[in-house]
Amino acid sequence: MTWSDLYDRALEASEAAAGYYNRNVALPTVDGKVNVRIPLASADVMDLRLWREEEVLACINPHVGRVPELRHASDEPRFQVHHFIEGRVLDSFSPRGSTAPANVPGDVVTLLDQLARIPSDDVPVLPAHWPTSGDSVGFGRLLAGLTREVHATHVDEYGEAFSELGIPADPLATIESSWDTLTARPFVLLHADLHRKNMIVRDGVTWFLDWELALWGDPMYEIGIHLHKMDYPEEQQAFLLRRWRETLPARFTTGPPADLDLYMTHERIKSAIVDTVRYSKQLAEATRPQRDFLVDRLARKVNAARRDWGAPPDLTRERVALTLAPWWKG
Repeated sequence: MTWSDLYDRALEASEAAAGYYNRNVALPTVDGKVNVRIPLASADVMDLRLWREEEVLACINPHVGRVPELRHASDEPRFQVHHFIEGRVLDSFSPRGSTAPANVPGDVVTLLDQLARIPSDDVPVLPAHWPTSGDSVGFGRLLAGLTREVHATHVDEYGEAFSELGIPADPLATIESSWDTLTARPFVLLHADLHRKNMIVRDGVTWFLDWELALWGDPMYEIGIHLHKMDYPEEQQAFLLRRWRETLPARFTTGPPADLDLYMTHERIKSAIVDTVRYSKQLAEATRPQRDFLVDRLARKVNAARRDWGAPPDLTRERVALTLAPWWKG
């Protein structure tokens, strides 16, 4: 069977696991099960994209354990083939906000330590505009610039919804001046999307998937976006932070608590904007239980950001449902 045969079979498969940017199809081969990843052409770009995922996997595989093995990558048509990782997706039995299995925080810290030790010479080529190592201010402003771009791109269509939900016309105004206060830290390779749907747990260890959003940047951002997306209970979050500071060399973890707070504030604001758009688009084909889930989750996310805007977190699910009704009724 050729790689093209696998691609054709994946296109025809009725069962697939669809993330936001890729469709994943598990297929058997004579050499074992594989995962065929096909980009979704319709996905709006809501995140910084620096490298192709196959470049990242080629870079990290000699240095990092428990990540997918790249078997093949094709430019035309665009797809990848990874070895299939057996196990349970963490989100399927430990959803956001719940206590993760005891091994997970330690496995995350081990991964971050391994990534921090990858020599800069092994990292894929960076574009000319990318901030130099240590320019945490430039990196933070790059993140903020994309969030502003996402807001500006969708404000014509979603402006009324943004206003009804309490998303300000300038959603990042409250943190604009704070970027200049960031501590300079050496850059490392970041996964930048470490959440429960990108982790497979098997036999008490964690495997880490979906490297298409990997970045070269401030290691404080990695821990900030991870804590935001995992939403650990307070005690487990404190444990992970303590282990992270104890394990990684101090030059990567240095800085005041305000640095971490800034990155997490940015992620809460970005999430309110991005998920208003994403969830609205998902509502048209959602069942009633799926619709209720999306409405409840968006209410929580926007309320979290409302605190950062100095507004009361009193957005009700009824108000969110009414605001988004044109998308599922339209």
